[in-house]
Amino acid sequence: MGTPDLQKANVRVLRNTLLVAAGMFAFGFALVPLYGAICTTFGINGQTENIDEARAAATQVDTSRTVRVQFHAIVNDKLRWTFVPATHELRVHPGEVQTVYYEARNVSADRIVGQAVHSVTPEQAASHFKKTECFCYRQQTLQPGESRRMPVRFMIDPGLPKGVHEVTLTYTFFDATRFAPRGS
Repeated sequence: MGTPDLQKANVRVLRNTLLVAAGMFAFGFALVPLYGAICTTFGINGQTENIDEARAAATQVDTSRTVRVQFHAIVNDKLRWTFVPATHELRVHPGEVQTVYYEARNVSADRIVGQAVHSVTPEQAASHFKKTECFCYRQQTLQPGESRRMPVRFMIDPGLPKGVHEVTLTYTFFDATRFAPRGS
């Protein structure tokens, strides 16, 4: 054994190391919701705001202008799904509520749980893209060979800057099977 001073120093180093590791874990755990809140608040990184149907219906439609909305779909290379927008483009008036669909198919022989992440470009349009319904709110489970049409109900807020004439909504699906609760 070592001297009592050496043992105390070793215990102190071990305690500090464990505290730093616990702090790093807590910070990493809190980072995801913190990042989401900051992006939603400031419209950074293509994050959008979710609103309820009543608020969307009460919004005044701006018929004096039209915005071209394009829809894109990406599948992470580890996910064995096909994923496409049913509609590739719409022309909408700001304040007008629209519904579009994306279609996913599990082309594997395994049950797969997917999670979609969205992005809106240009960045200044993200905070004006309001969703009332979206498949991205929850994980999607597809059995082998199963297909699903998934809705996105949205509107472009009339406060969209006048110089923005095109908006692109992109969804990327990731394999979330290992993170899904059992039985989902």
